Amino acid sequence: MQKYFVPFQQLRRQPTIVVDSTGLGAALTLAHWRGAATPLALRDDTSAGSVLRALHQPETPGLEAAAVTANHFDIDGFVGVWALLNPALARRHEQLLRLVATLGDFREINWANPLADHALQLVCWLNAEEKARFYEPFGAPARRRREDEASAEKFNWFLPRFAELLTNPEAGRAMWEPAYERVKQAVAILHSSATAVRRYPEIGLTVVRTPEPLPYYALFSPSIGTDMVLSLYDGQRYEFEYKYTTWIDLESRATLPRLPLDALAARLNQLEKTPRRWTFDGITDTGPLLRLSGKALTKPQRYADPDQRPIHPSSIVPEQLEAEVVAFFQTGYAGIAPKRYWTWAEIRAAGR
Repeated sequence: MQKYFVPFQQLRRQPTIVVDSTGLGAALTLAHWRGAATPLALRDDTSAGSVLRALHQPETPGLEAAAVTANHFDIDGFVGVWALLNPALARRHEQLLRLVATLGDFREINWANPLADHALQLVCWLNAEEKARFYEPFGAPARRRREDEASAEKFNWFLPRFAELLTNPEAGRAMWEPAYERVKQAVAILHSSATAVRRYPEIGLTVVRTPEPLPYYALFSPSIGTDMVLSLYDGQRYEFEYKYTTWIDLESRATLPRLPLDALAARLNQLEKTPRRWTFDGITDTGPLLRLSGKALTKPQRYADPDQRPIHPSSIVPEQLEAEVVAFFQTGYAGIAPKRYWTWAEIRAAGR
């Protein structure tokens, strides 16, 4: 049966598959959200990955539903919805679609993969068209609209157009090329002698020391397999971030729980000699940041690339900042074993 997309508000009007979201009354949920009712056999790092697994298991209960929905538009969710509507093409391009979903959600990609450039082109095209024709991610509230309503317009525009870009990315070059070139230039810096990368696998931290802030698609590529990134830029400018990999239920590996950043910020504020203060987001934010305060960032600004927002100089030297961050997590994670499928209650308890 040919499947079709419906806006999220129409979830209960017919048997409906819910992608990258949760909703009461779903015939089948295919989402990596923490605690989502995705069948055990279909769990995957991305929601699109769960959809692709389902396409190989056609007897999955609920997969016979013709309607498909999501409560927001992002690259992972869109790829999942599109794959259900175009199963033969999705299976043919499964590895590419997995890369696109992972790059879109976790901002990670292995540049040695022969499909990496095509995946980046598709992600850049989706991002550019979304911003040019609609609104940026997390931008619906500023337009006094609900994301679950407004996002339906994005799905209806992208769904019939994506297949052409999947098979012929040149068709969208005018839209994807500026962002693609910006990321590729950043990747060249990342792979040059100007950048040093250190990993602390026992606490899941990657430290990237590089001259200037970089786009996420470059910055996070060395962090595959870890869940926190400390960025050290010239001029004693810094940001720490929990990756989205610990907001969702990651299937491929065990993780450590997010720890509240209050005590780390307090310690850095003891050391900080500038008038600015170290501020942080709560652990339930999709990508909590720890950074020196300036004008408070909106959610769209925090989601945007680091080179698109101001990052203020600190009085703390980079070696000391790195040592403080590493010591905080080494102490905080002492006695905590990594595992899969943390609940938010367990995460909060670990933080206490």
